[in-house]
Amino acid sequence: MKLLNVSGSPHVHSDESTRKIMWRVNLALVPTLIVAVAFFGLNALLISIISVASCVLFQWLIEKFIMKSPSTICDGSAVVTGLLLAFNVPATREMMWLVIIGALVAIGIGKMSFGGLGKNPFNPALVGRVFMLISFPVQMTTWPKPGENLFSMVSVPTTDATTGATPLGLIKEQGVGAAGDVMQYFIGHMGGSLGEVSAVAILIGAIYLLCRKIISWHIPVSFIGTAFIFSGILWLCDKTAFVDPVTTILTGGIMLGACFMATDMVTSPMAKSGQLIFGVGCGLLTIIIRNWGQYPEGVSFAILLMNSVTPLINRWCKPKRFAN
Repeated sequence: MKLLNVSGSPHVHSDESTRKIMWRVNLALVPTLIVAVAFFGLNALLISIISVASCVLFQWLIEKFIMKSPSTICDGSAVVTGLLLAFNVPATREMMWLVIIGALVAIGIGKMSFGGLGKNPFNPALVGRVFMLISFPVQMTTWPKPGENLFSMVSVPTTDATTGATPLGLIKEQGVGAAGDVMQYFIGHMGGSLGEVSAVAILIGAIYLLCRKIISWHIPVSFIGTAFIFSGILWLCDKTAFVDPVTTILTGGIMLGACFMATDMVTSPMAKSGQLIFGVGCGLLTIIIRNWGQYPEGVSFAILLMNSVTPLINRWCKPKRFAN
């Protein structure tokens, strides 16, 4: 019985592979890692190494002893998850062991419990991050102050080091008057998670991915644009109660989330129209959670919520057919 019917030529060939794509994403994350280490010292590097090593180890152990399947750790996807998880935690000493728990949740629950790469409905790094935030709220909201010198490698923040709130935390507690210099936020001199501190570094990586056609502009632009427009409308309505749109998109995890986590090809819609809807939803939910929710930040929750409706978006926005 003939089970496979192959259509006539021409067929489209490409030298792209999952492995090449994942390692290019890792390369795009390097500028953000460099800036994180420059601002927060060697703790940022150690946390990143521990996170990546833990994700790779847990994936190998699960594949070998539970799933009993060939190892896929060389495809680079576990490294991506490890870096993104590290970029979502503060550079404190506790994170050196807490990130191991986060890695286990990210890989074990967020990824491998669904069958591995390509089958997970939620971004694994965000699953790990949200679990850590809910389980260890104090440790996940203890923010070391960045070093005074952009290229200083001697600042090694610990739990005993000087700490301070993130710009979003200050605004949440003290009002919009606590907002600081926008240019400092753009460069990255502010408290926050490892991957939140520099819009410049994130944009460098995002431009590289766009040039390599690993991501498209639809989700980042619709995500950031919606957050900018929505927060701008609120700001124009009441400048004493809401943050200006530039500060909104440069603080917290909007840039990192829009460029590297919302664009995950597994958990985001396939069609371009669906990606626009996905990005708009992420932007709206982020601003709603920031302004009226319990947490000063809402990017992680927004992306995970939109991940949950991705199948519905795919059902509604089907890619264009090439033939009948």
